[in-house]
Amino acid sequence: MKTENATPTNTVGGTGNGPPAPPDRDHDRARRAGRADLVAAAAGVLLVTAAVVVGHVIQNRDGSLRAQWPPLLASWDPHLGPGTPAALITAVLVVAYGPPLAARLPWRALLAAAWAGSMAWVFSMALIDGWHRGVAKRLTTKHEYLRVIDRFEDIPATLRDFTNHIVIGEPGNWPAHIAGHPPGATLTFVWLDRIGLGGGAWAAVFCVVVGSSGVLAALITVRVLAGERLARRTAPFLVLAPAAVWAGVSADGYFAAVAAWSVALLALAATRRVRFPAVAAVGGGLLFGWTCYLSYGLGLMAAVLLAALVLARTARPVPLFLLGALAVPVVFTLAGFNWWTAYHLLVERYYQGAGGVRPYGYWVWANLACATLAAGLAAVAGLRRSAVAAPGAVRALRGGPPAASPEGRLALLVLAAMAALLAADLSGMSKAETERIWQPFLLWLLPATALLPRRGVRWWLAASAVPALLINHLLWTGW
Repeated sequence: MKTENATPTNTVGGTGNGPPAPPDRDHDRARRAGRADLVAAAAGVLLVTAAVVVGHVIQNRDGSLRAQWPPLLASWDPHLGPGTPAALITAVLVVAYGPPLAARLPWRALLAAAWAGSMAWVFSMALIDGWHRGVAKRLTTKHEYLRVIDRFEDIPATLRDFTNHIVIGEPGNWPAHIAGHPPGATLTFVWLDRIGLGGGAWAAVFCVVVGSSGVLAALITVRVLAGERLARRTAPFLVLAPAAVWAGVSADGYFAAVAAWSVALLALAATRRVRFPAVAAVGGGLLFGWTCYLSYGLGLMAAVLLAALVLARTARPVPLFLLGALAVPVVFTLAGFNWWTAYHLLVERYYQGAGGVRPYGYWVWANLACATLAAGLAAVAGLRRSAVAAPGAVRALRGGPPAASPEGRLALLVLAAMAALLAADLSGMSKAETERIWQPFLLWLLPATALLPRRGVRWWLAASAVPALLINHLLWTGW
Protein backbone atom coordinates (compact mmCIF):
# COMPACT_ATOMS: atom_id res chain seq x y z
CA MET A 1 0.00 0.00 0.00
CA LYS A 2 1.48 3.32 -1.02
CA THR A 3 1.84 5.86 1.79
CA GLU A 4 3.21 9.37 2.10
CA ASN A 5 6.38 9.70 4.14
CA ALA A 6 7.24 13.38 3.78
CA THR A 7 6.24 15.84 6.46
CA PRO A 8 4.69 19.06 5.12
CA THR A 9 7.05 21.87 6.06
CA ASN A 10 5.58 24.86 4.26
CA THR A 11 4.37 26.56 7.45
CA VAL A 12 5.52 27.09 11.00
CA GLY A 13 5.77 23.77 12.79
CA GLY A 14 5.18 21.87 9.54
CA THR A 15 1.46 21.49 10.20
CA GLY A 16 -0.35 24.18 8.22
CA ASN A 17 -1.47 25.20 4.75
CA GLY A 18 -0.19 27.72 2.26
CA PRO A 19 1.95 28.13 -0.86
CA PRO A 20 5.35 26.38 -0.91
CA ALA A 21 8.04 28.36 0.84
CA PRO A 22 11.56 28.90 -0.54
CA PRO A 23 13.95 26.11 0.53
CA ASP A 24 16.02 28.33 2.83
CA ARG A 25 12.96 29.74 4.56
CA ASP A 26 11.47 26.26 4.80
CA HIS A 27 14.67 24.97 6.43
CA ASP A 28 14.76 27.86 8.91
CA ARG A 29 11.16 27.26 9.91
CA ALA A 30 11.79 23.57 10.40
CA ARG A 31 14.83 24.31 12.53
CA ARG A 32 12.93 26.82 14.68
CA ALA A 33 10.08 24.33 15.09
CA GLY A 34 12.56 21.66 16.16
CA ARG A 35 14.04 23.98 18.77
CA ALA A 36 10.55 24.79 20.02
CA ASP A 37 9.83 21.06 20.38
CA LEU A 38 12.92 20.70 22.56
CA VAL A 39 11.86 23.70 24.65
CA ALA A 40 8.43 22.13 25.17
CA ALA A 41 10.03 18.83 26.21
CA ALA A 42 12.38 20.69 28.56
CA ALA A 43 9.38 22.45 30.09
CA GLY A 44 7.85 19.02 30.70
CA VAL A 45 11.04 17.89 32.45
CA LEU A 46 11.03 21.04 34.60
CA LEU A 47 7.38 20.50 35.52
CA VAL A 48 8.09 16.94 36.65
CA THR A 49 11.20 18.03 38.54
CA ALA A 50 9.30 20.80 40.33
CA ALA A 51 6.50 18.37 41.24
CA VAL A 52 9.02 15.91 42.69
CA VAL A 53 10.97 18.52 44.68
CA VAL A 54 7.98 20.48 45.98
CA GLY A 55 6.03 17.29 46.58
CA HIS A 56 8.75 15.76 48.73
CA VAL A 57 9.02 18.97 50.76
CA ILE A 58 5.28 19.02 51.44
CA GLN A 59 5.03 15.28 52.11
CA ASN A 60 8.01 15.30 54.48
CA ARG A 61 6.59 18.33 56.29
CA ASP A 62 3.04 17.22 57.00
CA GLY A 63 2.20 14.10 54.96
CA SER A 64 -0.80 15.84 53.40
CA LEU A 65 -0.07 14.62 49.86
CA ARG A 66 -0.78 11.02 50.87
CA ALA A 67 1.81 9.85 48.34
CA GLN A 68 5.17 8.41 49.34
CA TRP A 69 6.93 9.42 46.13
CA PRO A 70 5.05 12.47 44.83
CA PRO A 71 3.73 13.30 42.38
CA LEU A 72 3.30 9.58 41.65
CA LEU A 73 1.40 7.25 43.92
CA ALA A 74 4.47 5.08 44.39
CA SER A 75 7.27 4.13 46.76
CA TRP A 76 11.02 3.82 46.22
CA ASP A 77 11.79 0.20 45.37
CA PRO A 78 14.66 -0.44 42.92
CA HIS A 79 14.21 -3.92 41.47
CA LEU A 80 14.54 -6.18 38.45
CA GLY A 81 12.12 -8.90 37.42
CA PRO A 82 11.35 -11.53 34.80
CA GLY A 83 9.83 -8.84 32.60
CA THR A 84 13.01 -6.78 32.49
CA PRO A 85 14.63 -8.49 29.44
CA ALA A 86 11.33 -8.58 27.56
CA ALA A 87 10.62 -4.89 28.26
CA LEU A 88 14.11 -3.87 27.12
CA ILE A 89 13.90 -5.99 23.97
CA THR A 90 10.42 -4.68 23.14
CA ALA A 91 11.56 -1.07 23.58
CA VAL A 92 14.67 -1.56 21.42
CA LEU A 93 12.72 -3.32 18.66
CA VAL A 94 10.00 -0.66 18.52
CA VAL A 95 12.51 2.19 18.53
CA ALA A 96 14.66 0.57 15.84
CA TYR A 97 12.05 -0.99 13.56
CA GLY A 98 8.71 0.54 14.55
CA PRO A 99 8.74 3.61 12.26
CA PRO A 100 9.72 1.81 9.01
CA LEU A 101 7.37 -1.10 9.70
CA ALA A 102 4.51 1.29 10.45
CA ALA A 103 5.13 2.99 7.10
CA ARG A 104 5.33 -0.19 5.03
CA LEU A 105 3.05 -2.85 6.49
CA PRO A 106 -0.38 -3.36 4.92
CA TRP A 107 -2.98 -1.59 7.04
CA ARG A 108 -4.54 -4.70 8.58
CA ALA A 109 -1.13 -6.15 9.31
CA LEU A 110 -0.18 -2.88 11.00
CA LEU A 111 -3.25 -3.09 13.23
CA ALA A 112 -2.40 -6.65 14.22
CA ALA A 113 1.24 -5.75 14.87
CA ALA A 114 0.28 -2.70 16.92
CA TRP A 115 -2.07 -4.71 19.12
CA ALA A 116 0.51 -7.45 19.61
CA GLY A 117 3.26 -4.92 20.30
CA SER A 118 1.15 -3.05 22.82
CA MET A 119 0.26 -6.26 24.67
CA ALA A 120 3.93 -7.30 24.73
CA TRP A 121 4.96 -3.90 26.11
CA VAL A 122 2.28 -3.82 28.82
CA PHE A 123 2.77 -7.44 29.88
CA SER A 124 6.55 -7.11 30.03
CA MET A 125 6.28 -3.93 32.10
CA ALA A 126 3.91 -5.67 34.53
CA LEU A 127 6.23 -8.66 34.81
CA ILE A 128 9.08 -6.43 35.96
CA ASP A 129 7.26 -6.67 39.30
CA GLY A 130 7.00 -10.46 38.98
CA TRP A 131 4.06 -12.70 38.08
CA HIS A 132 2.35 -12.69 41.46
CA ARG A 133 2.93 -9.10 42.57
CA GLY A 134 2.80 -7.56 39.11
CA VAL A 135 0.02 -9.59 37.48
CA ALA A 136 -1.88 -12.31 39.34
CA LYS A 137 -2.35 -10.44 42.64
CA ARG A 138 -2.59 -6.91 41.29
CA LEU A 139 -6.40 -6.83 41.14
CA THR A 140 -6.97 -8.76 44.36
CA THR A 141 -5.71 -6.23 46.93
CA LYS A 142 -7.98 -4.75 49.59
CA HIS A 143 -8.92 -1.81 47.33
CA GLU A 144 -9.75 -3.81 44.21
CA TYR A 145 -12.85 -5.14 42.48
CA LEU A 146 -12.21 -8.84 42.95
CA ARG A 147 -12.54 -8.53 46.74
CA VAL A 148 -16.33 -8.10 46.47
CA ILE A 149 -17.25 -10.70 43.83
CA ASP A 150 -19.14 -12.79 46.38
CA ARG A 151 -21.35 -9.81 47.30
CA PHE A 152 -22.81 -9.82 43.76
CA GLU A 153 -24.41 -13.25 43.98
CA ASP A 154 -27.79 -11.55 43.46
CA ILE A 155 -26.89 -8.82 40.97
CA PRO A 156 -30.25 -6.96 40.89
CA ALA A 157 -30.42 -6.85 44.69
CA THR A 158 -26.81 -5.63 44.92
CA LEU A 159 -27.46 -2.88 42.38
CA ARG A 160 -30.50 -1.69 44.34
CA ASP A 161 -28.38 -1.58 47.50
CA PHE A 162 -25.17 -0.29 45.90
CA THR A 163 -25.43 3.36 46.97
CA ASN A 164 -25.99 2.39 50.61
CA HIS A 165 -22.36 1.26 50.91
CA ILE A 166 -20.45 4.11 49.27
CA VAL A 167 -19.93 6.47 52.20
CA ILE A 168 -17.45 5.50 54.92
CA GLY A 169 -19.27 4.68 58.13
CA GLU A 170 -22.12 2.82 56.51
CA PRO A 171 -22.28 -0.90 57.34
CA GLY A 172 -20.28 -2.92 54.84
CA ASN A 173 -18.99 0.12 52.92
CA TRP A 174 -17.33 -0.74 49.63
CA PRO A 175 -13.53 -0.82 49.21
CA ALA A 176 -12.02 2.27 47.54
CA HIS A 177 -12.22 1.26 43.89
CA ILE A 178 -15.73 -0.16 44.11
CA ALA A 179 -17.04 2.91 45.93
CA GLY A 180 -15.18 5.18 43.52
CA HIS A 181 -16.76 3.77 40.35
CA PRO A 182 -20.23 2.96 39.07
CA PRO A 183 -21.08 -0.75 39.29
CA GLY A 184 -20.29 -1.47 35.65
CA ALA A 185 -16.62 -1.74 36.59
CA THR A 186 -17.20 -4.39 39.23
CA LEU A 187 -19.82 -6.20 37.15
CA THR A 188 -17.19 -6.78 34.46
CA PHE A 189 -15.20 -8.94 36.86
CA VAL A 190 -18.33 -10.56 38.28
CA TRP A 191 -19.27 -11.71 34.79
CA LEU A 192 -15.74 -12.95 34.12
CA ASP A 193 -16.03 -15.02 37.27
CA ARG A 194 -19.44 -16.35 36.18
CA ILE A 195 -18.05 -17.68 32.89
CA GLY A 196 -15.21 -19.47 34.62
CA LEU A 197 -12.49 -16.82 34.32
CA GLY A 198 -12.33 -15.94 37.99
CA GLY A 199 -9.30 -14.84 39.96
CA GLY A 200 -6.63 -12.21 39.62
CA ALA A 201 -4.70 -13.81 36.76
CA TRP A 202 -7.67 -13.95 34.39
CA ALA A 203 -8.76 -10.45 35.39
CA ALA A 204 -5.25 -9.17 34.65
CA VAL A 205 -5.09 -10.87 31.26
CA PHE A 206 -8.51 -9.47 30.37
CA CYS A 207 -7.48 -5.92 31.29
CA VAL A 208 -4.24 -6.10 29.29
CA VAL A 209 -5.71 -7.76 26.17
CA VAL A 210 -8.79 -5.54 26.02
CA GLY A 211 -6.92 -2.45 27.18
CA SER A 212 -4.27 -2.83 24.49
CA SER A 213 -6.98 -2.86 21.83
CA GLY A 214 -7.44 0.84 22.54
CA VAL A 215 -4.37 1.33 20.33
CA LEU A 216 -6.36 -0.07 17.40
CA ALA A 217 -9.30 2.23 18.12
CA ALA A 218 -7.01 5.27 18.17
CA LEU A 219 -5.31 4.25 14.91
CA ILE A 220 -8.64 3.70 13.16
CA THR A 221 -9.98 7.03 14.38
CA VAL A 222 -6.91 8.98 13.26
CA ARG A 223 -7.01 7.26 9.89
CA VAL A 224 -10.63 8.15 9.12
CA LEU A 225 -10.45 11.70 10.51
CA ALA A 226 -6.91 12.80 9.58
CA GLY A 227 -5.57 10.31 7.07
CA GLU A 228 -3.63 7.07 7.00
CA ARG A 229 -0.23 8.76 6.79
CA LEU A 230 -0.62 10.33 10.25
CA ALA A 231 -2.13 7.17 11.69
CA ARG A 232 0.92 5.21 10.59
CA ARG A 233 3.24 7.79 12.12
CA THR A 234 1.62 7.60 15.51
CA ALA A 235 1.52 3.79 15.66
CA PRO A 236 4.97 3.22 17.27
CA PHE A 237 4.24 5.83 19.95
CA LEU A 238 0.90 4.22 20.78
CA VAL A 239 2.61 0.84 21.11
CA LEU A 240 5.41 2.20 23.30
CA ALA A 241 3.17 4.39 25.46
CA PRO A 242 4.71 5.18 28.90
CA ALA A 243 1.25 4.66 30.40
CA ALA A 244 1.99 0.93 30.13
CA VAL A 245 3.58 1.28 33.58
CA TRP A 246 0.07 1.70 35.00
CA ALA A 247 -1.97 -0.13 32.36
CA GLY A 248 -0.32 -3.36 33.49
CA VAL A 249 -2.26 -4.29 35.39
CA SER A 250 -5.13 -1.86 35.95
CA ALA A 251 -8.82 -1.74 35.13
CA ASP A 252 -8.26 1.82 33.89
CA GLY A 253 -6.60 0.39 30.78
CA TYR A 254 -9.82 -1.50 30.09
CA PHE A 255 -11.83 1.70 30.67
CA ALA A 256 -9.58 3.54 28.20
CA ALA A 257 -10.20 0.92 25.50
CA VAL A 258 -13.98 0.98 25.90
CA ALA A 259 -13.99 4.78 25.63
CA ALA A 260 -11.63 4.65 22.63
CA TRP A 261 -13.79 2.19 20.72
CA SER A 262 -16.79 4.44 21.33
CA VAL A 263 -14.91 7.26 19.59
CA ALA A 264 -13.72 4.98 16.78
CA LEU A 265 -17.19 3.66 16.01
CA LEU A 266 -18.68 7.15 16.00
CA ALA A 267 -15.91 8.36 13.68
CA LEU A 268 -16.52 5.43 11.32
CA ALA A 269 -20.26 6.12 11.33
CA ALA A 270 -19.78 9.86 10.78
CA THR A 271 -17.37 9.40 7.87
CA ARG A 272 -19.33 6.42 6.52
CA ARG A 273 -16.07 4.46 6.28
CA VAL A 274 -17.78 1.29 7.47
CA ARG A 275 -20.26 -1.01 5.74
CA PHE A 276 -23.06 -0.44 8.24
CA PRO A 277 -22.71 3.11 9.64
CA ALA A 278 -26.01 2.89 11.54
CA VAL A 279 -24.82 -0.17 13.44
CA ALA A 280 -21.52 1.58 14.18
CA ALA A 281 -23.38 4.62 15.53
CA VAL A 282 -25.54 2.54 17.86
CA GLY A 283 -22.52 0.47 18.93
CA GLY A 284 -20.51 3.61 19.67
CA GLY A 285 -23.38 4.93 21.76
CA LEU A 286 -23.69 1.70 23.71
CA LEU A 287 -19.97 1.78 24.48
CA PHE A 288 -20.12 5.41 25.58
CA GLY A 289 -23.04 4.61 27.86
CA TRP A 290 -21.07 1.69 29.29
CA THR A 291 -18.04 3.99 29.68
CA CYS A 292 -20.08 6.29 31.91
CA TYR A 293 -20.94 3.30 34.11
CA LEU A 294 -17.30 2.28 34.36
CA SER A 295 -16.04 5.61 35.72
CA TYR A 296 -17.91 8.74 36.75
CA GLY A 297 -15.36 11.08 35.19
CA LEU A 298 -15.43 9.55 31.73
CA GLY A 299 -18.49 11.50 30.68
CA LEU A 300 -15.82 14.07 29.77
CA MET A 301 -14.93 11.87 26.79
CA ALA A 302 -17.87 13.65 25.16
CA ALA A 303 -15.33 16.33 24.18
CA VAL A 304 -13.45 13.84 21.99
CA LEU A 305 -16.69 12.47 20.56
CA LEU A 306 -17.81 15.99 19.69
CA ALA A 307 -14.47 16.67 18.01
CA ALA A 308 -14.95 13.57 15.85
CA LEU A 309 -18.31 14.89 14.67
CA VAL A 310 -16.92 18.36 13.98
CA LEU A 311 -14.05 16.94 11.96
CA ALA A 312 -16.44 14.74 9.99
CA ARG A 313 -18.66 17.81 9.53
CA THR A 314 -21.86 15.92 10.15
CA ALA A 315 -24.40 15.23 12.88
CA ARG A 316 -25.97 12.36 10.94
CA PRO A 317 -25.10 9.57 13.44
CA VAL A 318 -26.10 11.54 16.56
CA PRO A 319 -29.69 10.21 16.97
CA LEU A 320 -28.61 6.58 16.70
CA PHE A 321 -25.56 7.22 18.89
CA LEU A 322 -27.76 8.75 21.59
CA LEU A 323 -30.20 5.84 21.29
CA GLY A 324 -27.38 3.45 22.10
CA ALA A 325 -25.91 5.68 24.81
CA LEU A 326 -29.24 6.04 26.65
CA ALA A 327 -29.91 2.31 26.66
CA VAL A 328 -27.27 1.69 29.33
CA PRO A 329 -28.53 4.20 31.94
CA VAL A 330 -32.09 3.04 31.31
CA VAL A 331 -31.13 -0.55 32.14
CA PHE A 332 -29.19 0.41 35.26
CA THR A 333 -31.92 2.77 36.45
CA LEU A 334 -34.60 0.14 35.99
CA ALA A 335 -32.37 -2.27 37.92
CA GLY A 336 -32.39 0.17 40.84
CA PHE A 337 -29.04 1.98 40.55
CA ASN A 338 -29.18 5.79 40.50
CA TRP A 339 -26.04 7.24 38.88
CA TRP A 340 -26.52 10.79 40.17
CA THR A 341 -27.19 9.72 43.73
CA ALA A 342 -24.12 7.50 43.65
CA TYR A 343 -21.96 10.30 42.27
CA HIS A 344 -22.94 12.74 45.02
CA LEU A 345 -22.25 10.06 47.63
CA LEU A 346 -18.89 9.42 46.00
CA VAL A 347 -17.98 13.11 46.39
CA GLU A 348 -18.76 12.76 50.10
CA ARG A 349 -16.67 9.57 50.29
CA TYR A 350 -13.82 11.23 48.39
CA TYR A 351 -13.54 14.03 50.92
CA GLN A 352 -13.81 11.59 53.82
CA GLY A 353 -10.53 10.05 52.68
CA ALA A 354 -7.34 11.29 51.05
CA GLY A 355 -9.25 13.68 48.78
CA GLY A 356 -10.18 15.77 51.77
CA VAL A 357 -6.55 16.07 52.90
CA ARG A 358 -4.59 16.41 49.68
CA PRO A 359 -3.99 20.11 48.87
CA TYR A 360 -5.65 21.27 45.65
CA GLY A 361 -2.99 23.98 45.22
CA TYR A 362 -0.31 21.34 44.68
CA TRP A 363 -2.20 18.67 42.80
CA VAL A 364 -3.86 20.99 40.29
CA TRP A 365 -0.47 21.40 38.59
CA ALA A 366 1.33 18.27 39.85
CA ASN A 367 -1.39 16.18 38.18
CA LEU A 368 -0.08 17.54 34.89
CA ALA A 369 3.39 16.34 35.82
CA CYS A 370 1.92 12.86 36.30
CA ALA A 371 0.28 13.16 32.89
CA THR A 372 3.62 14.19 31.39
CA LEU A 373 5.25 11.02 32.73
CA ALA A 374 2.39 8.81 31.51
CA ALA A 375 2.09 10.38 28.05
CA GLY A 376 5.79 10.99 27.45
CA LEU A 377 7.90 13.92 26.28
CA ALA A 378 7.13 13.19 22.63
CA ALA A 379 3.45 13.80 23.32
CA VAL A 380 4.35 17.07 25.06
CA ALA A 381 6.24 18.24 21.96
CA GLY A 382 3.36 17.05 19.80
CA LEU A 383 0.93 19.08 21.88
CA ARG A 384 2.98 22.17 21.12
CA ARG A 385 2.65 21.47 17.40
CA SER A 386 -1.06 20.83 17.87
CA ALA A 387 -1.48 24.25 19.46
CA VAL A 388 0.33 25.83 16.48
CA ALA A 389 -1.81 24.00 13.92
CA ALA A 390 -5.17 24.45 15.66
CA PRO A 391 -6.03 28.08 14.74
CA GLY A 392 -5.65 27.45 11.01
CA ALA A 393 -7.69 24.25 11.28
CA VAL A 394 -10.48 26.07 13.11
CA ARG A 395 -10.61 28.77 10.42
CA ALA A 396 -10.73 26.11 7.70
CA LEU A 397 -13.53 24.20 9.39
CA ARG A 398 -15.51 27.42 9.66
CA GLY A 399 -15.43 27.67 5.88
CA GLY A 400 -12.41 29.84 5.14
CA PRO A 401 -9.79 28.81 2.58
CA PRO A 402 -7.74 26.70 2.39
CA ALA A 403 -9.23 23.39 3.53
CA ALA A 404 -8.08 22.03 6.88
CA SER A 405 -4.89 20.01 6.55
CA PRO A 406 -4.69 16.49 7.96
CA GLU A 407 -2.25 17.83 10.58
CA GLY A 408 -4.71 20.52 11.60
CA ARG A 409 -7.53 18.02 11.89
CA LEU A 410 -5.40 15.75 14.05
CA ALA A 411 -4.44 18.72 16.21
CA LEU A 412 -8.08 19.48 16.98
CA LEU A 413 -8.75 15.88 17.99
CA VAL A 414 -5.75 15.92 20.34
CA LEU A 415 -6.68 19.28 21.85
CA ALA A 416 -10.22 18.07 22.52
CA ALA A 417 -8.74 15.28 24.66
CA MET A 418 -6.50 17.83 26.38
CA ALA A 419 -9.56 19.96 27.16
CA ALA A 420 -11.26 16.95 28.76
CA LEU A 421 -8.13 16.25 30.80
CA LEU A 422 -7.95 19.85 32.02
CA ALA A 423 -11.61 19.78 33.00
CA ALA A 424 -10.96 16.67 35.07
CA ASP A 425 -7.97 18.39 36.65
CA LEU A 426 -9.82 21.58 37.58
CA SER A 427 -12.73 19.61 39.06
CA GLY A 428 -10.70 18.75 42.16
CA MET A 429 -11.86 15.15 41.95
CA SER A 430 -8.52 14.05 40.51
CA LYS A 431 -5.98 14.89 43.20
CA ALA A 432 -3.16 12.38 42.62
CA GLU A 433 -3.17 9.00 40.84
CA THR A 434 -3.84 10.70 37.52
CA GLU A 435 -1.07 8.71 35.86
CA ARG A 436 -3.52 5.81 36.16
CA ILE A 437 -7.04 7.25 36.14
CA TRP A 438 -6.45 9.62 33.20
CA GLN A 439 -5.46 6.84 30.80
CA PRO A 440 -8.64 7.27 28.70
CA PHE A 441 -7.62 10.90 28.01
CA LEU A 442 -3.88 10.28 27.73
CA LEU A 443 -4.41 7.76 24.93
CA TRP A 444 -5.68 10.59 22.71
CA LEU A 445 -2.68 12.83 23.38
CA LEU A 446 -0.30 10.31 21.82
CA PRO A 447 -1.45 10.87 18.20
CA ALA A 448 0.09 14.35 18.47
CA THR A 449 3.44 12.58 18.03
CA ALA A 450 2.55 12.15 14.34
CA LEU A 451 3.21 15.88 13.93
CA LEU A 452 6.87 15.54 14.92
CA PRO A 453 9.52 15.51 12.15
CA ARG A 454 10.55 12.07 10.93
CA ARG A 455 14.26 12.75 11.22
CA GLY A 456 14.30 12.51 15.01
CA VAL A 457 11.48 10.01 15.49
CA ARG A 458 13.67 7.33 17.09
CA TRP A 459 15.01 9.82 19.62
CA TRP A 460 11.46 10.78 20.56
CA LEU A 461 10.50 7.13 20.91
CA ALA A 462 13.47 6.58 23.19
CA ALA A 463 12.45 9.64 25.20
CA SER A 464 9.10 7.92 25.80
CA ALA A 465 10.46 4.47 26.62
CA VAL A 466 13.46 5.24 28.84
CA PRO A 467 11.61 7.20 31.58
CA ALA A 468 8.90 4.53 31.66
CA LEU A 469 11.50 1.79 32.13
CA LEU A 470 13.21 3.77 34.88
CA ILE A 471 9.95 4.38 36.72
CA ASN A 472 8.97 0.72 36.58
CA HIS A 473 12.39 -0.45 37.78
CA LEU A 474 12.96 2.16 40.49
CA LEU A 475 9.47 2.56 41.96
CA TRP A 476 6.65 0.31 43.13
CA THR A 477 3.55 1.81 41.59
CA GLY A 478 0.87 -0.51 42.97
CA TRP A 479 -2.01 0.41 45.24
